[in-house]
Amino acid sequence: MAENPRAQRLAKRIQEIVARAIERQVKDRRLELVTITDARLTGDLQDATVYYTVRGRDINDEPDYDQAAEALHRARGQLRKIVGDELGVRFTPTLAFEQDTVPEASARMEELLSRARERDAELAKLRANATPAGEGNPYKTTDI
Repeated sequence: MAENPRAQRLAKRIQEIVARAIERQVKDRRLELVTITDARLTGDLQDATVYYTVRGRDINDEPDYDQAAEALHRARGQLRKIVGDELGVRFTPTLAFEQDTVPEASARMEELLSRARERDAELAKLRANATPAGEGNPYKTTDI
């Protein structure tokens, strides 16, 4: 079934509004490293799910997902008010925040692909010097 085009447009707009609001209007230090990656809106335009990721402060630092989730939960009402003011629709959708797992899944998939490439290279080296088991022609032929 085709998605509702209006819901897709509003979801994109909600993503932009929430990202800008987190950056400029919501004053919570726990949200400094939060990036809004996507938003989805139900077909009846009642509920919006906003997906986010959290970066670490530096390359060796693990992101604090729990703190970010708590900060987003606390700012949910303020963000919904901002979304309602800027969207200009009759009913402002409720906001739910979910952690986006695509980056972790992507990193895991890259790791698996690199291991598969290494194994393929090993097999190619072994195949280069391999000889077939048995005779050169494994099919039985009858000489007439």
